[in-house]
Amino acid sequence: MQTIKVTRVPRWIPEEVRRYLEHTENGRSIRQIARLAGCHPSTVMRQVRRVEALRDDPLIEVALEVLSKRFFQRVDKGMEGSAQLFGTGKEPPETRIYQVLGWLNRSQAVLAYAQGMDRAVIVCGPQGHEDKISLDKAEAGELALRGWVACLNKGRLSRYEISEDGRLALSEFLAREANRARLIRETGFSESTVAFQHAAQGKTRSARKLRCPTTDTPLMVLSRLLDPQGAPFVSADLVRAGERLREDFELAQIGTHINQAEQAFADGCADAAPVSPYRGAQERAMNALAALGPGLSDIALRCCCHLEGLEAAEKQLGWSARSGKVVLRIALQQLKFHYDTLLAEEEMIG
Repeated sequence: MQTIKVTRVPRWIPEEVRRYLEHTENGRSIRQIARLAGCHPSTVMRQVRRVEALRDDPLIEVALEVLSKRFFQRVDKGMEGSAQLFGTGKEPPETRIYQVLGWLNRSQAVLAYAQGMDRAVIVCGPQGHEDKISLDKAEAGELALRGWVACLNKGRLSRYEISEDGRLALSEFLAREANRARLIRETGFSESTVAFQHAAQGKTRSARKLRCPTTDTPLMVLSRLLDPQGAPFVSADLVRAGERLREDFELAQIGTHINQAEQAFADGCADAAPVSPYRGAQERAMNALAALGPGLSDIALRCCCHLEGLEAAEKQLGWSARSGKVVLRIALQQLKFHYDTLLAEEEMIG
């Protein structure tokens, strides 16, 4: 089957939207599009009508306007910045759109857009304590065109929430990033060699993305969950305890590699290697994991330090599905108790 291809159109854009724009913007007839696509003209006609009906959605209208100006017309100055959000068609999806999707996945999050405005806003949190996040209307339009948000009500001020497809896309993205982080962790610092190899091939941008994942950590994802009473499943104090463990762990990892380099330099100079300032972080991390004991230390090490997803950790540890978050919460509670005990001892000594 031969597919209609629009120059430099991103791959994620649905085929029916491409055919619709070919018909409305490039002036191709329904029969010509159907002949090139290898389907019946009635199929293309239904797709064109379906996309036309979707234009009643303000964000779909925004997305189609941006696509039209970006790929089928000369971009004017007012739309140039928004049009660039849709990429060139040769790049993978940017992390930014998944970051926006993560905001929408928060409790009580709603995306609001007023017709004619250049910005949309995400409002999340309980009434009276809302967090507001502004984003470009083209980003909001991309979410709607992908089917990742569902319209709650249309009007001068339209409101949207994350759809089931959006939650699925976010879960798949987080799983990919978790696997990518695990690959980097297992290969140690060898990814730096890969980065240089990619640089020789003109792929430094993708190499930087591998080395600097920007997604939410498993703790941040867990903190957005609510218990049956509507309270956070993991409190902010527990999240801080997990982040404190990760900071000590990462400092210890960095210190290990620095110590190796310093030792090699000291050997070459026939001098003693200096005492590592990172040893304290290593001792703190080891003491914290020892305080948790077997089982709890396993899940804390995987999810807090190695940033491994809960589902992957459950499979590796042989646990039942959805049991990891409960065990991780218990581990965080024990971890907080450990740090509180250390603080009390320091105050007594002082």
